[in-house]
Amino acid sequence: MSRNSIKILPGALVCEESKLRGDITIGAGTIIHPSATILAEAGPIIIGDCCLIEEQAKIIHRLPFDEQDTEKTPVLIIGAHNVFEVDCHVESPKIGNCNVFESKCFVGNKVTVTNGCTVGAGCKVTEEQILKENVIIFGEKCQMREGLDRPGLQTLQMETLSKVLPNYHHIRKPNKKN
Repeated sequence: MSRNSIKILPGALVCEESKLRGDITIGAGTIIHPSATILAEAGPIIIGDCCLIEEQAKIIHRLPFDEQDTEKTPVLIIGAHNVFEVDCHVESPKIGNCNVFESKCFVGNKVTVTNGCTVGAGCKVTEEQILKENVIIFGEKCQMREGLDRPGLQTLQMETLSKVLPNYHHIRKPNKKN
């Protein structure tokens, strides 16, 4: 088991009550809610700038079972402007920019997420694949279609949270320079 090495860039807002374990770097402007969980089991996680990780969201970096014996420790890179909504569970080995993981969705560790994708509420994606840019997964049967645009940025919500969360939660101090 790896030791905790949490690096928080200036401008990030990370609630002390969040569960962070392993080698994790958190980008500037990223907000992590109090009961979010981020576990770097297979190797380091680097979270890009301006991501939003909401209550009970889980990001877990673990190797697929058929790769458990490899000696190299891959890095999970999560791009900028991603939104992980309440109670989503994401184990993807690579996540691009501007994606939305809606409430209670599940993304397995053999699914690569490119840019501008939306995994709908309650959808479960586990089959090995690379999601094309701007793909939307939705509905009971997890149908896929191509979106016309990328999901919008959560700028107003991020601004509100950066003002409100420090009033009600202890915030971890940045410990790394840009």
